Amino acid sequence: MAKSLSQDAISTILANPSPDSSSDIPEIIVQVLDLKLTGNRYTFNASDGKMKLRAIFPSNMSSEIITGSVQNKGLVRILDYTLNDIPNKSEKYLIVTKCEVVSPALETEIKAEVETEEHDTVLKKPKLENEARYEAKADVSSIILNPKQEIVSKSAAQIVHEQRTNMAPSSRMAMTRRVHPLVSLNPYQGNWMIKVRLTSKGNMRTYKNARGEGCVFNVELTDEDGTQIQATMFNEAARKFYEKFQLGKVYYISRGTLKVANKQFKTVQNDYEMTLNENSVVEEASNEETFIPETKFNFVPIDQLGPYVNGRELVDIIGVVQSVNPVSNIKRKIDNENIPKRDLIVADETKKTVVVSLWNELANNIGQELFENADKSPIVAIKSLKVSDFQGVSLSTLGKSSVMINPDIPEAKKLRSWYDSEGKGSSMASIGLGLSPSSKTGARSMYTDRVSLTHVTSNPSLGDEKPAFFSIKAFVSLIRPEQAMWYRACKTCNKKVTEAVGSGYWCEGCQKNDEECNLRYIMVSKISDTRGEAWVSAFNEQAEKIVGCSADELDKLKSEQGDIDGYQKKLKEATWVPHLFKVSVTQNEYNNEKRQRITVRAVAPINFAEESRFLLEEIKKMRNPQ
Repeated sequence: MAKSLSQDAISTILANPSPDSSSDIPEIIVQVLDLKLTGNRYTFNASDGKMKLRAIFPSNMSSEIITGSVQNKGLVRILDYTLNDIPNKSEKYLIVTKCEVVSPALETEIKAEVETEEHDTVLKKPKLENEARYEAKADVSSIILNPKQEIVSKSAAQIVHEQRTNMAPSSRMAMTRRVHPLVSLNPYQGNWMIKVRLTSKGNMRTYKNARGEGCVFNVELTDEDGTQIQATMFNEAARKFYEKFQLGKVYYISRGTLKVANKQFKTVQNDYEMTLNENSVVEEASNEETFIPETKFNFVPIDQLGPYVNGRELVDIIGVVQSVNPVSNIKRKIDNENIPKRDLIVADETKKTVVVSLWNELANNIGQELFENADKSPIVAIKSLKVSDFQGVSLSTLGKSSVMINPDIPEAKKLRSWYDSEGKGSSMASIGLGLSPSSKTGARSMYTDRVSLTHVTSNPSLGDEKPAFFSIKAFVSLIRPEQAMWYRACKTCNKKVTEAVGSGYWCEGCQKNDEECNLRYIMVSKISDTRGEAWVSAFNEQAEKIVGCSADELDKLKSEQGDIDGYQKKLKEATWVPHLFKVSVTQNEYNNEKRQRITVRAVAPINFAEESRFLLEEIKKMRNPQ
């Protein structure tokens, strides 16, 4: 079996950490050892029988690992890779960007045979690196590594030089440096170059903070494999690249930096986000073959949309169109502009339906096509939808959303088969009905996913990949009166305002001055149940239900009347009152340390009749665990 491995494969990789192209890579077959899921990627140890190297599979191999095509102790052929340093260590990390399966799992780990002479064990003297790479091996199962051919003809070299000189800058970049797939990038990598298509471009925004004023805009980039990353540019870089970046065009980009993506604000499925500065290089890939990136979906079943309500994370769905409304026009409050909108209802195999609102061009173009073919029950796959609590749960498109009608993907074929054989005659129910029969109290939704506080606080990894949602019955045990409990907010958009020069308040979001503003809660309190306690954050609507009055009223009690005792009494009255809380759990990073953040999403008083029914159901489950 050892003959199935490439001899000295790890040494070959270490000697050539960043090959110029996949054609420069000799055949490298290694054994997969210690395969495990780390975060959202699969890591393993690559072994050639003599040496091992820590490695990571590309995200597009996850499905093959899940289905069992790639197995622990199996063999894979590495077709392309990048070797990176591990920070603060002398080790290397192999990032496999392209590979294929050679063999399923073997019975044992392959280890190189040790040569023995009579009674003494003698290890072969290790060859020099060049000898190991270039010496022809007698064993037919081993790989012969021939030295790269040098250009010996001066005139040929001159011709190549002249060709590069006459090329467009982007073509020279493509020839002189290797293009890295997005999946291989990380913050600890040195020089890299990517070839990407601009799939989303944000507006130029201005900001004002303690360090001054500035401008910023974001783009979303997609490579040939469909991997996406968000890139941000500030100030000089924003002004330099805003006009250069055109939606739909393909670019070579280098000299950017990467950092771990803030999961609270990221808009694409990538662990990292990119920053481009004024020294970054962006060249349009003109006069050469471009590519259309593959659209990658991460479908969420309709019955599992609840946890995404009013969150920042966007979702992808696939469903059968049940009905399509005519287009309507909605007047935007900011500028009174009429915005076209069209609602459609889609269903999936969970037998749940949801309303999807198409806006702007999608309402007129794709929406009209769906309206004309609604009787044929087309299948739609929609990427990047925002989930709101309108009608319990509803979906809306954004500027970056895309809609595909009857896409040629396995999920669409499976859904069509289900609908034609079973779904067409099934009874469908709106997902919103199951989540908020009483939108004001949210009473029914408070009884799903009920846990104790210790379940949350004793699991520090909760919310690592995406927000986790739970229901908790608890008391507010402490509200610190000395904390800054509110902020000044714009009356139009509720964003934070600053005192304007002269008088009034300046709103950066609305770009206008107002004479007055509102106060909105941003409160931290401690809640306790029978098993533990935790600090939670509550925003305006939820804090008003906890305190029992608005932030303006509480501020008036504290400042204008000068009644500190009354202010503290009001906060004390809010404590030791039982509530039902719907909370989200996320992970925030502070000084490179992950911390758990618990945010109150909904608050409701206890309905003792409903609580009694819930407890009786729990008792039944304890008696009949089946």
